[in-house]
Amino acid sequence: MKVGYARVSTFDQNLDLQIDALEKFGCEKIFNDEGVSGAKSDRPGLNEAILFLRPGDTLVVWKLDRLGRSIEHLRSTVFDLQKRGIEFASVQDVIDTSTASGRLFFNIMASMAEFERDLLKERTQAGLAAARARGKKGGRPKTVTESQVKRARELVKNPDLTIVEICKIIGVTRPTYYREIAPQIQ
Repeated sequence: MKVGYARVSTFDQNLDLQIDALEKFGCEKIFNDEGVSGAKSDRPGLNEAILFLRPGDTLVVWKLDRLGRSIEHLRSTVFDLQKRGIEFASVQDVIDTSTASGRLFFNIMASMAEFERDLLKERTQAGLAAARARGKKGGRPKTVTESQVKRARELVKNPDLTIVEICKIIGVTRPTYYREIAPQIQ
């Protein structure tokens, strides 16, 4: 039996392309994960698929990076499957571990998937460093104004007011107060 596994990293992405390809490839059952990074080895849909598989079955993915992004995770998953008599196939990468050339190609593609992930991390870090060098700050914009901080400074001096009351007066939540205002008034 061919058993499919599909994964998207964010909820904005769509599984339809992968599921259609897996069905066309002949998968009778398909498991999936939405909003889960390929860097994570513990994924509910993948775990279910692996438990479902029996000797003689084949786990099929649309593309190798849907199964995982690290060589270690990809190899251990596929080798564990092979120990149980289960093969692995990737539709787009034309990988079939039931042949010697398929196993070789799997190892090459696993290395490429990890390389691609590492390049993405390096480019992201370089982009953030370049932005910081130009004076740009990453992260969320501040949610409090200088006038709110100034007002909080005045209100904190009044021993009759609680933090909750001060937050209501200046119009912020308690977590926002402690995260953004308290460090500035101490």
